[in-house]
Amino acid sequence: MNVKIQTLHFEADTKLVTYVEKKLSKLAQFHERITKVDVFLKLDNVVHNIKDKVAEIKVHVPRHDFFVKHSSKSFEESFDIALESVITQMKRKKEKMAA
Repeated sequence: MNVKIQTLHFEADTKLVTYVEKKLSKLAQFHERITKVDVFLKLDNVVHNIKDKVAEIKVHVPRHDFFVKHSSKSFEESFDIALESVITQMKRKKEKMAA
């Protein structure tokens, strides 16, 4: 599983990158054929004082892509909610394939 983490409008510290990588390692238990995972962390509303932290996760498996985007006040919270959503999508797809 190839993991790529990109940040826009800021520089991610190693603690955040480690957090994301650790959480992503759990994805393999939900789908055995994941080829690539793209994570985009970005600041939204850069011009305003309120900065929303956006996490986007794109999971590539053969013949299908899963995509989730979520924003909140912290990157960890955004990422966690997005990860839960992508896992739910993957489980649903797997159930459909089995049926």
